[in-house]
Amino acid sequence: MEKSAGIILFRKRKIKEFLILKYHYSKDYYGLVKGHIELGEKEEQAALRETEEETGLKNIKIIPGFQDKTNFFHKRDGKIIHKEVVWYLGEILDKEDGKVSHEHEELKWVSYDEALKLLKYKKDKSVLIKANKFIS
Repeated sequence: MEKSAGIILFRKRKIKEFLILKYHYSKDYYGLVKGHIELGEKEEQAALRETEEETGLKNIKIIPGFQDKTNFFHKRDGKIIHKEVVWYLGEILDKEDGKVSHEHEELKWVSYDEALKLLKYKKDKSVLIKANKFIS
């Protein structure tokens, strides 16, 4: 079993926008910020570290009271692996948009409706729907 931490990032501009990332390994895979929890790291620390590594953004307000988990299976090196992702919700307080990491092809700030259209997996859409309801 693998455990990761992720964060649904939003900001309030003229409209509420969510950050999504396009991954290199698939031309149509957009997802949310997430990554493995390192040894000795707490889940929330991992989510914030992954945010900085994947986007360069540091000034994040974690929204108290929101946490969700998604579970799925994936295949690596011929083995089926159960993966759990613990999700947080964070408001970006930085003025800049962030920068694309070496892991990704694109970083986009989009409306809620656009994010739902671009996110590929049901689990990502589900956690985004819950996060949007929580902050609405």
